[in-house]
Parts: sequence; structure tokens; C-alpha cells
Amino acid sequence: MPGTHDLWLFAATVFVLNATPGVDLMLTLARTLQHGIRGGMAAAFGVSAGCILHALAAAFGLAALLAASAAAFAIVKWVGAAYLLWLAFGMLRAALRPATAARAAVPPGAAPGAWRLFRQGLLTNALNPKVALFFLALLPQFIDAEAPHKTLAFLFLGAWFVIQGTLFLVAFVLLVAPLGRWRPSAAIERGLQAAGGALFVALAAKLALAERH
Repeated sequence: MPGTHDLWLFAATVFVLNATPGVDLMLTLARTLQHGIRGGMAAAFGVSAGCILHALAAAFGLAALLAASAAAFAIVKWVGAAYLLWLAFGMLRAALRPATAARAAVPPGAAPGAWRLFRQGLLTNALNPKVALFFLALLPQFIDAEAPHKTLAFLFLGAWFVIQGTLFLVAFVLLVAPLGRWRPSAAIERGLQAAGGALFVALAAKLALAERH
């Protein structure tokens, strides 16, 4: 693509980012273990859709608003943290439910609709302002200063990021899905729900404490 450079380094950077545990990877992992390949794929594609929004925002300058406006950054940050807490509340509520009630409420094979899981992935990613700032900070480093069409270069790198990230998450889902076939005891299942809920509370706190750079 004219106007870009060091694409091999860009690809390596994207891989490291995708492989680093974070909200998106943890959500994809949780939904894969809970609902199998179908659930994991739905969450993964939701995350990818959120990345598309961030790529478009970076290309057309909307991400610059988050970098320049403390109020805009704070609003998106707190909405994102609240959504993560809402997800954590659902997991913790499932962990505190009596074992017999939990098994009755979620019979084997039952799973939320794919659209609901897709929406969770989309909102988790889209409501994270740090992702928007990451796009704004990373992409320009691989665009030539003399590029005649910088917006097209932004869109090209954003599309590359989304495609590579989607392929990574799809491979990740296929890799961890066999672990979901193991049916743990009620106590272990509740413990996993509690651990997942605690993790999402921690991620929400980390997001809430995030500062602009």
C-alpha cells in the first residue's frame, strides 16, 4: 500500500497486542469455555466489529477527540467500566446461586443467542477508549509523512489490524474450545464463574483508573 512502511513490523506489533491478555481476549476465552466454538466465535467477531469502529474513528479523526478532550475520554471510560461491571455482576450472581438452582437455570447445551454474545464483544471493545488511543498512536508510526492519501493509509492499516486480529481470535477459539467439553462439578463451575467475575471487576477498575497519555 503506497504511503505505508515496515509492514512486517506492524504485523509483529499487532500479533503481540493480540496475544497479550486483556479484556477482549479474556471475554473471548470466557465465552468459548462457557458456550463452545459458536459462543467464542460470536464474541470474537463482536470484538472485531469494535476494532472496525476504532479504525474508522482513527482514520477520520474521531479518536483525536478522546486524546484532546478530557471530558469525552472520561465519559467513554466510565461507560465502558460500567459495562464491564455489569458483565461481572452476571458472572458473580451465577457463582452465588445454589448449585442445584444454577444447573436448573442453565441446562447442558443451553447458551445465549449468538447476537447477544456478538453484542458483548462489540460493546466491550468499542467502549474502551484506550483502544481508540492505541489506534491513534500506533497507525501513524507506519504511515509515511509524505503519503499523498493519509486517510487511505489509515484505512489500509486499520483493515490489516482487523483481519489479523480476527484470524488470531478465530485460531484462539479453536485452540481452547476442546477445554469446554470438560463438565466440571457444580462447585468448580461456581468457582470459575466467581473467578471470571472478579477478573472483570479488576478489568473495570483498571479501565476506570486509566489516564490519557
